[in-house]
Amino acid sequence: MSWISDSTGGALIQVHASPRASKNQILGLHGDALKIRLKAPPVDGKANEALIEFLSQTLGIPPRQITLLSGQTSRKKRLKLQGISASQVENTLGISVA
Repeated sequence: MSWISDSTGGALIQVHASPRASKNQILGLHGDALKIRLKAPPVDGKANEALIEFLSQTLGIPPRQITLLSGQTSRKKRLKLQGISASQVENTLGISVA
């Protein structure tokens, strides 16, 4: 399984989140997920909010177009990015599985 796929109206991505990092950054692939470090702690949804905001800024899409589908309390998260294709995400992030 890949870390990214196309879905109706957008892309689906798998993320492995690492909270309490020194800065927000994308580290690359971690198994079947995109590993992202986040400064926010995993308390009261702060890391989830930081993840959505970071992806929004990085991909240039509004936060309202990013939905956390699963993994609210886990490091493994699944998100839907509306209005952007899997290939656009890969190109913007500079990451591909090929």
